[in-house]
Amino acid sequence: MLHLISVLLFALFQPAPSPSWATKPLRAGIIGTDTSHVPAFTKAFRDHPEWKITVVAAYKGGSPDFPVSANRVEGFAKTIQTEYGVELVDSIEALLSKVDVVLLESVDGRPHLAQVTPVLQARKRVYIDKPLAASLEDARKIVALSKKTGTPIFTTSSARFHPDIPRVRSDKSVGAVTKVQANYQLNVVPFHPDLFYYGIHGVEALYAVMGRGCERLTRKVAGDSDVTTCVWKDGRVGVYNALLKGDAKQPVVVVTGAKGTTSTGAASNYDGLVAEIAQFFHTGRSPVDIADTLEIIEFMTAAQISKEKGGAEIRLADLR
Repeated sequence: MLHLISVLLFALFQPAPSPSWATKPLRAGIIGTDTSHVPAFTKAFRDHPEWKITVVAAYKGGSPDFPVSANRVEGFAKTIQTEYGVELVDSIEALLSKVDVVLLESVDGRPHLAQVTPVLQARKRVYIDKPLAASLEDARKIVALSKKTGTPIFTTSSARFHPDIPRVRSDKSVGAVTKVQANYQLNVVPFHPDLFYYGIHGVEALYAVMGRGCERLTRKVAGDSDVTTCVWKDGRVGVYNALLKGDAKQPVVVVTGAKGTTSTGAASNYDGLVAEIAQFFHTGRSPVDIADTLEIIEFMTAAQISKEKGGAEIRLADLR
């Protein structure tokens, strides 16, 4: 009996085998320690040694004029230093000399272009946390530099990898899909178009089901309602319903078809996203086409313009 218990315990605590894509150990560095993603992602990599990725260094960064950044940058830096032994460095250049891949985590999208430029020039693969940038212009410049240097980038929201999305996307029982609605909290912050900071979660989830192809949209804001409605080239309707009161129990995505509806659960965790980041760091293949990302930025920019014009219809093509 004791022998059997020993065998079971040995099997239970054996590390998971490395996936085929985890070909060699990688040292990861963090730029921007002003988001809870920093300790969460660092812990996730430590909890999955089979991915062969270790966060070894971080540059604090931070935006003094942005309270959500300034109030958290030191605390999260201390957490990863004391709990995970991450070295804190005083510049992005110092960081790049110590790492193979980079997590650009700065919660403020404004410095993303400046911060990612030396990373791409050093040709190090980089995950850029949402939003890709604080403007459509900066987003386009980042993508252009990625192409110029031949350096892969991956950027997305964790909501795209909600565990229920593959199921609702492939559910044939609802018939031909006519409408997809994403429900997600909206927190508006300074210096960013409204949807860029937190609304992007809902927009990413919407695009995870709908794919590219939004032609035009309107955004109507009144009282406790903030709804962006868009029409795709094939006639399907997409909706981002902003949860202004933070109703966390709402399904992230509801799919309506000719024969019925299906939906996901409420907001999930980071597990699916971090696994995708790990694979991207090894393979250089982003699971999200950069053209999808640029259309998402266009979508959110158009939604801002529509709001400012009292709910006017905006065509995405006009932003190109």
